[in-house]
Amino acid sequence: MASLKILIVDDSKTIRMQVRDMLPRGSYEVIEARDGVEGLHVIRQERPNLVLLDFFMPRMNGWEVVQTIQADPRLKSIPIVMMSGRREDVEKTVPELFDYFEFVGKPFGQSHLFNAIRSATAKAKDRQEVAAIPMRSPAEVEDAPAVGPNGATELQQLKAEVQQLRNQNARLRTEVETLKKQMAQVVALVRQKLG
Repeated sequence: MASLKILIVDDSKTIRMQVRDMLPRGSYEVIEARDGVEGLHVIRQERPNLVLLDFFMPRMNGWEVVQTIQADPRLKSIPIVMMSGRREDVEKTVPELFDYFEFVGKPFGQSHLFNAIRSATAKAKDRQEVAAIPMRSPAEVEDAPAVGPNGATELQQLKAEVQQLRNQNARLRTEVETLKKQMAQVVALVRQKLG
């Protein structure tokens, strides 16, 4: 039986086959999905150890899948490698959120894929460690001694809390940008109908 379960989510059958062929036979159980909606269903059912996810797909894009995964405490520790031939477009769409996934630009070779898998796994592990640290209120942080008996540990906790707040802030900014785009589309549609 394979030790790891990997899900490849891409609307291109060719890409899914190429990625499957790059993975060593027998080392992984590979599952495939054709788009984000199907991929999210498979993630919930199969709980893969890793998701290789195309960014631009019909029905639900890769970033929407990542947001849904991050909102579910049972799924948020799954490492994700985002794939796209248009890195600049991905960076514009989700600035400062590469902490949630590793990125590999299409086309890519086997060594790039393995490096991305290692990095995504490390990022997921870091997120788990940060999530395990309980958040403190601003008053608790203010009242805490600068350096206590476990000074290094307290400093690490504060750094983790700051990183968590940065991630939340970045997510909120992305949501605001998405809402602005949607509002602009609605305004354009209304103008078109009225004009």
